[in-house]
Amino acid sequence: MRGAIVSVRVVIVDDETLVRSGLSMILGSADDIEVVGTSGPDGALEVIAATDPDLVLMDIRMPGTDGITLLRLIRARGERPPVAMLTTFDADEYVATALREGACGFLLKDSDPEELPQLVRTLAGGGIVLSSKVGGRLVGRYLGDDDNDARSLLTALTARERDVLALLAQGLSNAEIGAKLFLSAATIKDHVSAILLKFGVTSRVQAALIAERGGLLRDEEAR
Repeated sequence: MRGAIVSVRVVIVDDETLVRSGLSMILGSADDIEVVGTSGPDGALEVIAATDPDLVLMDIRMPGTDGITLLRLIRARGERPPVAMLTTFDADEYVATALREGACGFLLKDSDPEELPQLVRTLAGGGIVLSSKVGGRLVGRYLGDDDNDARSLLTALTARERDVLALLAQGLSNAEIGAKLFLSAATIKDHVSAILLKFGVTSRVQAALIAERGGLLRDEEAR
C-alpha cells in the first residue's frame, strides 16, 4: 500500500528492457510517483495516449524510431506531456536537437538513483533539469560563441520577468517561483510565456540556457 497520494504519473520509453525495469523500480519506490506505462520506440505513442502521463522519460538514441522523432510527434499533438530525454555523456548533437524540439530536460543514464525521484518531481512540476555534465557544453552549441546575443535578449525583459527567469533557470517550478515572489502560479505561467515569446524559443530549458549564457545568474548573485 502506498503511503501517499500519487501525484506524478510517468511513462518510460527505452529500447532496453533492463533500463525500463531499473527506472521503474527506482521511481516506483517513491510513494508519490507511479510508472503508468513503459515501452520501446514501437508503440510508445499508443502507450502515452492511453495513459496520459504527467511526464515522459525517453531515451534520446534508439534503433528504428529514435527519441528525437518521437519527441517531434508528441509535441505535434499538443503541449502535454512534457518529455525529458535520457542521454549519455557523448550525445551532444542529439541533445542540442532535442532542445530545439522542446524537450523539458535531460537526465544522464548514470544519474544517482537516490536523486532520480526528486528530479522527476521537478520536471513534472514545470521545473527544468539539465545535467551539469551536459549543460556546460550544450550552452555553447545552442547559443554559439557570442555572449552578446544572449545579453541582448535579456534586455527585452521587464524587471519582474528577469526575476522569474532567474528562478526558472535554477530549476524551480511555477509554484515554487510564485512562492518566492509572492505571486500565483498562474501569474508565473503568464510571465514564463512572455519570456519564451520574447526569446523566440519554445521551452523553459532554452530560456534557462539563454539566462546562463547572458550572465543573468551572475548578475543576480552580485545584487
